[in-house]
Amino acid sequence: MTDRMIPDRRVPLASAPNMRDLGGIPVAGGIVRPGLLYRSASLANLDEADGTAFAELGITTVYDLRTEAERDDAPDHLAETTRSVWLDVVADAPDNVAASIPTLLADPAGLEQALGEGRAADYLADANRSFVSLPSALAAYRQFYLDLIDEQRTGAALFHCTTGKDRTGWAAASFLLLLGASEADVRSDYLQTNTDLAPALQPMLAALEAQGVNTALLQPILEVRNSYLDAALDEVRSRYGSIDAYARTGLGLTDEQIEALRTRFIAADADGVRP
Repeated sequence: MTDRMIPDRRVPLASAPNMRDLGGIPVAGGIVRPGLLYRSASLANLDEADGTAFAELGITTVYDLRTEAERDDAPDHLAETTRSVWLDVVADAPDNVAASIPTLLADPAGLEQALGEGRAADYLADANRSFVSLPSALAAYRQFYLDLIDEQRTGAALFHCTTGKDRTGWAAASFLLLLGASEADVRSDYLQTNTDLAPALQPMLAALEAQGVNTALLQPILEVRNSYLDAALDEVRSRYGSIDAYARTGLGLTDEQIEALRTRFIAADADGVRP
């Protein structure tokens, strides 16, 4: 699958970073149908100009994977006609580092103690394992997939967390794997976050450096790494055996529901025509 050219899927909205279409990625029997499913970071700062561009994408449903505290601190800036579905992935583990990044950044003096000596990378690996096994994560991702295939849902959809890299990263990875994408293409989309998110992080990092903060400590929690995705995939294999078994046993999806997902989101070619 990786010998096919994958188009540039990025949606360059300055106020909604790390946004891209999952369409065009090769999967079993074709490609992900373009223009139907997007991923991004928080939409809390979506401004008027970018809001117009956002509306032109036809996104009518937004899946918010953040905690209640994250949502309260930075609510999405959406049109009233956009349906928002809240799916708190880490409700059972509110101290999960994937949801605690804003809190960590607010305490520069405590960063060394919290993140030093390799702890940051370990925390992120553990966080990604929890996306596969935590009861609230299983419930959230189950509802995500059920809503994606709901025949009453129309228009395109988007899913996001705060930075669009961890909870969002697993949503994208599991979706692509269930559709039959190669692990190489899944990793390529996963690691694209490091490029797409970097411009939005630079002002914050510069401000912290000006305060004397060792920003190298932050790198493991502000980026994605192969080892983080590996942790989630290892959890899938050890608990369920395969991504399909994760969907069936972990998420409780039926064969018919998995097939409905594939039918809705797979196109045979770039023109969106499936046999």
